[in-house]
Amino acid sequence: MKIVIDENIPLAEDFFSAHGEIVRLPGRQLSAADVADADALLVRSVTRVDEALLGGSQVKFVGTCTIGMDHLDQPWLDQQGIRYINAPGCNANSVVEYVYAALAHLNIDWRGKTVGIIGCGNVGGALYRALTAQGVNCRCYDPLLSLEQNPDLCELEDVLQCDIVSLHTPLTTTGMHPSRHLLTEQQLLQLPRGGILLNCGRGAVIDNKALLQVMHERSDLQVVLDVWEWEPNIDLSLLARVALGSPHIAGYSFDGKLKGTAMIYDAFCESFGLAPSVTLTDVLPAVEHNRIEAPLGADDWQAVRELIDQVYAIAADDKRLRTVASDAGGQGEALSQGFDQLRKDYPVRREFNNYQVTGVAANTPLAITLKAMGFIVQ
Repeated sequence: MKIVIDENIPLAEDFFSAHGEIVRLPGRQLSAADVADADALLVRSVTRVDEALLGGSQVKFVGTCTIGMDHLDQPWLDQQGIRYINAPGCNANSVVEYVYAALAHLNIDWRGKTVGIIGCGNVGGALYRALTAQGVNCRCYDPLLSLEQNPDLCELEDVLQCDIVSLHTPLTTTGMHPSRHLLTEQQLLQLPRGGILLNCGRGAVIDNKALLQVMHERSDLQVVLDVWEWEPNIDLSLLARVALGSPHIAGYSFDGKLKGTAMIYDAFCESFGLAPSVTLTDVLPAVEHNRIEAPLGADDWQAVRELIDQVYAIAADDKRLRTVASDAGGQGEALSQGFDQLRKDYPVRREFNNYQVTGVAANTPLAITLKAMGFIVQ
């Protein structure tokens, strides 16, 4: 059996090598020739999987180690009888922690703000549950959910009035509620003075040209973009305006990526009638020196900020992207290659649940906040 795997999927050999020949290739450059004689294909969101890629191939199984599936031509795959599977929820914690890290870096204490969440599926739902566990007032927009599923659902206009607005929707262009350009100039201008806007879902959910125009007019807004329309060839003028920018890595925690690999591996084994021989526990390494101490004499918010920064210094992600943009000198190909290289070489980032915080009294507001964020507090 031949298994073609995106080079950015970690430890795939540990899971799949017992079942066939592994071929690692750059996901964005995959061609029909690369997969013509493959039996299975494992991708991430940068690979468009459709007839142009798989037509005439012998691929029987496609696994995407991501939550979203907008890069898969699902009707065509169904028509061809090719099984496809995603990894729902695999990187939800990673993206939620990206939101925390971004707000902490900007010194925005979410506990005293109203937070609007657009898209309350795996990621947005995880963010919603974590924030409400901290007592945060949330408003949510997701036309695919009911009030029974989320009692804080409201209209999009109401969400846009929140102090912080965070987007976590998949990209859809059809159906009753397409998400492409969900936020245009009209919606963006509704954000309140001093508003915070984060997009950790899909770049084209926000009209990036409109966003740039609004930011020219509204210097009070702070914008965090992990995803970009037209990536990897992102708009450098928009990057220059945002408070934080990163190369589509919000979900790139080591834990989240490995969880996605494990989920696809289990589906692969089931699809081909194989007995799984590896589990996530077998390959997920423990974090050494995982005890971190809360800063003495700091107030709760300062302690939260410092603890987050010890685990995930998000400013480094922003700096790396701006360095690549500067080195590219406005050259589209160099920028695209640099963007993808940052994703390929992304450093290991472990999730908060691997770390035990010491020096925090049990059942205090700080302990409640840290536990809700995923830290171990004993």
